[in-house]
Amino acid sequence: MLFSEVPGLSHIKNHLTTTANRGRIPHAQLFTGNHGSGILSMAIAYSQYILCNNTGQENENGNKACNSKFRNLSHPDLHFAFPVATNDKIKSHPVSNNFLDSWREFIAENSYGSLFDWYQKIGIENKQGQIGVDEAQEIVKALALKSYEGGYKIMIIWGADKMNIASANKLLKLIEEPPEKTLFILIAEDEEQIIQTIRSRCQILRFPPLPEAVIAECLVTKHQLLPADAKKLAIQANGSYANALHLLNHDPSDEQFEALFIKWVRSAFKARGNKASILDLISWSEVIAGMGRETQKSFLLYCLAFFRQAMLYNYNASNLIYMQVKDPSFKLEKFAPFIDGLNISGITSEIETAIYHIERNGNAKIILTDLSIKLTRLLHKKAA
Repeated sequence: MLFSEVPGLSHIKNHLTTTANRGRIPHAQLFTGNHGSGILSMAIAYSQYILCNNTGQENENGNKACNSKFRNLSHPDLHFAFPVATNDKIKSHPVSNNFLDSWREFIAENSYGSLFDWYQKIGIENKQGQIGVDEAQEIVKALALKSYEGGYKIMIIWGADKMNIASANKLLKLIEEPPEKTLFILIAEDEEQIIQTIRSRCQILRFPPLPEAVIAECLVTKHQLLPADAKKLAIQANGSYANALHLLNHDPSDEQFEALFIKWVRSAFKARGNKASILDLISWSEVIAGMGRETQKSFLLYCLAFFRQAMLYNYNASNLIYMQVKDPSFKLEKFAPFIDGLNISGITSEIETAIYHIERNGNAKIILTDLSIKLTRLLHKKAA
């Protein structure tokens, strides 16, 4: 993957190429930000630049044989680790090497995919993937070998914020004192989930959201959209090329999430002094609880974004509104007055708390029922 194939982020490309050209490559780097800004794509392009001795942001004049190996990510000195779990084929001790074929397909299909997209790809959407001790042992073994081509060995750890404590501690010494010409690139959306002892040993590079103009240009050049349509999608994408692709492909999960959200808030509005609506909220919680934990988390993040959009609409920040409701019976302008500074903080806190407990394998039905009852009170805080 070439730097020219990664939209935007020219300042980051310049930083990476400059440090590589000067031979000042930090041995451990942490790329952090939203997956939709292109972190994984940048990490692969950076690896290709280093391993193939390329020059310029177009990755020109490098080793042709080396560059050809990157087309299917088969370079022997490029290693990957990522969150996995058992599935129908891998029954125990899952590690990244068991899923390399699926991983290469995943990147070829969409290098901007999320963790949830990856879990769906390998059939573990009902589980939470992690980077465990077995994976840490595989990383140690891989990096103990000599470089195949005599240069750098690069380990890209995607989803580094999913490392458990045991694996992080096992890798700590290796990250602190790696073998010569060994480069770690850790990729995480939530850097706070990585233990401080590892973070402190990494040079952190934070990726900003992509500008609307960059996303629009990609949609025009790569997907042949008309400029007006591309601009509309770019605004809705909220700085994420991944969101733009979901909107372009009419991701069915968005419509499902919208329907569940509308049912939730309508039941919550009615539930004050209405026992029947309380039963509706319990039934709603059972439906969500029947989904996989990653789907539950994705849905709650969708709800969080919806509430924030409603608040922005309420405060006339129309230039920041990117979400469009497809259900003709639900009007954002009628819902927005109920979300403001009095309750948005409480709503955000309760949803984030629910996500936290779901991540830690709490009983989803209890968590979601509790959240629903609290939402009833918070919505009526404005109505009162």
